[in-house]
Amino acid sequence: MTTTISRAGPADLDALAALFDAYRQFYGQPGDVARARQWLRERLRFGESVVLLARRDGALAGFAQLYPMFSSVRTAKTWILNDLYVDAGARRQGVARTLLDAAAAFARTDGAAGISLETTLDNTAARALYRAAGWHEDATQWYSLTF
Repeated sequence: MTTTISRAGPADLDALAALFDAYRQFYGQPGDVARARQWLRERLRFGESVVLLARRDGALAGFAQLYPMFSSVRTAKTWILNDLYVDAGARRQGVARTLLDAAAAFARTDGAAGISLETTLDNTAARALYRAAGWHEDATQWYSLTF
């Protein structure tokens, strides 16, 4: 079974919203497909994110959402791979790796200086995948302030 990648557009919103809602629930958020759809619609409509879709035999199997960022020090555009999710029925079939590679290819083609992502230290499966895909764990420490 082959995994194909495409960039999400308006026609993909309903199917993507259902998968995005499952992603949010995976991280402990209450289910709300309408909210997920509205969030995605606004990001795509205003060009605030790029969503790459993975399909297997025509069915949506996963997605990666990237947000642009700019580095003052490097005076360059970079991308943050903020969201990566694969439907439970499509896991362990190379979909996540295909999405990672597609995200990196997109950033390169866009002329970005790099791409980054963040995950928790206890997410050993994801960390192993990222390293296997050629990503490097940085020595920096992120800090956050929640409002």
